[in-house]
Amino acid sequence: MVLQWLSYACISFGLFLWLWGTWPLVGRRSPLFKLHYLSIADTLGSMAIMLGVLLRIPREWPLLLLAVISLALWNTILGYVLAYCSQGEDSDG
Repeated sequence: MVLQWLSYACISFGLFLWLWGTWPLVGRRSPLFKLHYLSIADTLGSMAIMLGVLLRIPREWPLLLLAVISLALWNTILGYVLAYCSQGEDSDG
């Protein structure tokens, strides 16, 4: 019973992070700041949801662990790609 409530808490926290991460999109900051904030909240929210699902069905831990690792790696790589692509061309040459 305690694991079920803990699972609901993790899933609810993950959904809260998803919604919280979308709030800065309506602000006046730069698009890169918005994407950075959104990607962090999305990654942490997704990981919390995965943890909640893991508590509900523990026999699927290898698949869920792979999903968490994939989320962490791909969102990090995407962040570096966005930062690299956002840099302007050098006028020197």
